[in-house]
Amino acid sequence: MNKPMSDLFQLHIDIDARVHGIRENRPDWLCGKGCDGCCRRLADVPRLSAVEWTLLREGLAALPSERLAEIRSAMHAMAVAAAEGVSPLVCPLLDQASGACPVYAQRPVACRTYGFYVQRDLGLYCRDIEARVEDGTLADVVWGNHDAIDRWFAALGEVRPLPEWFARWEGGA
Repeated sequence: MNKPMSDLFQLHIDIDARVHGIRENRPDWLCGKGCDGCCRRLADVPRLSAVEWTLLREGLAALPSERLAEIRSAMHAMAVAAAEGVSPLVCPLLDQASGACPVYAQRPVACRTYGFYVQRDLGLYCRDIEARVEDGTLADVVWGNHDAIDRWFAALGEVRPLPEWFARWEGGA
C-alpha cells in the first residue's frame, strides 16, 4: 500500500474512533443512517484529494451502469448549478429516493467528518446539530477540530473538484 493511501486509512481510523465515541455516548446523535441533510445541502462542490478519488473510484466502478449514468447526470447538474452560483447543492452520489450513499464505504473525508467536526469560520458544521446544541438538547457536545483534519488532508496531495475527477475518469485520463 502506498504512503498516501496508508495515511488516508489512518485518518479514517482516527475519524471513525471519534465518531464511535460520540455515538456510543450520545445515542440521540442526529448524524447517522437515514440522515442525509448534509448530502442535500452542500455549500460548495466537494473537493477530493487524489488518494480519496482513487478510493471513491473503486466504489464507483463496482456500481451498475444504470446507477453510474444517474451519477453522471447528477455530476453535470452539480457543475452547472455551481457555475451559476446555485446553493445549496445536492451531492451527485446521493440516491435521492433512499437517502443513501451507494459508495458509503469509500466516501471522502468531508463526508466522514460532517456532523462530528466543526470549522465555524467556513460554516462547516451541521446546522441541525447546532440547533440542538443551542436549545440545550445536546448541550454537552464537544465537536472535533476540523483544522486538525485539514492539516492531515493537506498532506494527501493534489485536490480537485469531484465532477472534475469524475469527468477525467470517464474520459480515460
